[in-house]
Amino acid sequence: MRTVNIHEAKTHLSRLIESAMKGESFIIAKAGRPMVRVSPVTAPEEQQKRRLGFLAGQIRAPEDFDRMGEEDIISLFDGPA
Repeated sequence: MRTVNIHEAKTHLSRLIESAMKGESFIIAKAGRPMVRVSPVTAPEEQQKRRLGFLAGQIRAPEDFDRMGEEDIISLFDGPA
């Protein structure tokens, strides 16, 4: 992603807005430190990162979950017994 300093952003604001409208997001920095990200309003929202294990301890699977519906599945492949 392109980074521009504040002075450049002020000087070339119209051009930067045109680029953003074409989908080219950019970052405005102050003294080399990123301050804001500019992207078009029509750009899709960034998706939240999924965290592994965030429901640990809140969900329980039955002991026989790997055998649930076993007879039905076997009959689907082998036909009725």
